[in-house]
Amino acid sequence: MASSEKQTRAEKLIGKVTRLTDLVDYQDGAVVSREIINKNTGTVTLFAFDEGQGLSEHTAPFDALVYIFDGEVDITISGKVLRLKEGEMVIMPANQPHALKAVTRFKMILTMIRS
Repeated sequence: MASSEKQTRAEKLIGKVTRLTDLVDYQDGAVVSREIINKNTGTVTLFAFDEGQGLSEHTAPFDALVYIFDGEVDITISGKVLRLKEGEMVIMPANQPHALKAVTRFKMILTMIRS
């Protein structure tokens, strides 16, 4: 998808009441993402993970806030496993290895601030 098309989709949300859960759909055996905001200073991205799906261990150069708005996930940060459920959040610290594994289907919003 072209950058201008992504921006147009995001702009359609400005000033409108929207349910997060309606902005990203589950797909069997897949991880689905939808970028809501992409600025030089940070990003906001929605994700929908099918049960058993995940992200392998990696690091990011910035702190990232993860808020779970549906389902359940195990998030591992520097070897420590945290189980998060709907309505819970965690901040994953910059430069620390982290990974995610869906316990059930789950949806999350990832907010990364680059400054």
